[in-house]
Amino acid sequence: MDLSTTIAATIAAYPGAQRLPSPLLTQFVIPGFLDAETCRALCAMIDAGVRPSTIADANGDTQFRTSSTCDLDPANPIVMALDQRLSALTGIAIAHGEEMQGQRYDVGQEFKPHTDYFEPGGYDFFQHCANSGNRTWTVMVYLNDVIAGGATRFIKANKIHQPQMGKLIAWDNRDAHGHPNPATLHQAMKVRQGRKYVLTKWYREQSWRRGV
Repeated sequence: MDLSTTIAATIAAYPGAQRLPSPLLTQFVIPGFLDAETCRALCAMIDAGVRPSTIADANGDTQFRTSSTCDLDPANPIVMALDQRLSALTGIAIAHGEEMQGQRYDVGQEFKPHTDYFEPGGYDFFQHCANSGNRTWTVMVYLNDVIAGGATRFIKANKIHQPQMGKLIAWDNRDAHGHPNPATLHQAMKVRQGRKYVLTKWYREQSWRRGV
């Protein structure tokens, strides 16, 4: 059993985990993974530390990603406990994970279609993958209910996830052969009413070294 299959089996064993029935990508949903108190605490942290979101390789579209981002303090007890939970959920060593981030979307804000992995051969690949390797799994948790809009749409898989407090989605950014999977193309759709908070955790092929 290869590592990706092992990780998928580990997540599938979590109570309430649901696997997306798609031949295009490996993806799971776990409703209610985080409790309301933890979600509210993380939202407060995001509010206290937001900065404009960026993209790794500028594409000339200044409206490509319009959300705000917060780099969560890895020494915070709530963040540390969640890091351990996500490692146990996936079976991926904490050392392979980037620092957790929180994102906030106000009305009209979005993140246009993109993949989380770095395209081999591209400028951002050489800049960001030299020592830690490419991204493998992504884990994302919705931290609040959104009044309208703000869904996550996986375009090629024809799957839309509506934001619900505490709901976790996780997916493998690679295909069955271990190559970056273009079927993971997804977008954060515009918030139409209210505000959206999410937490994101990316894992790497090797131990994470910041900025590489």
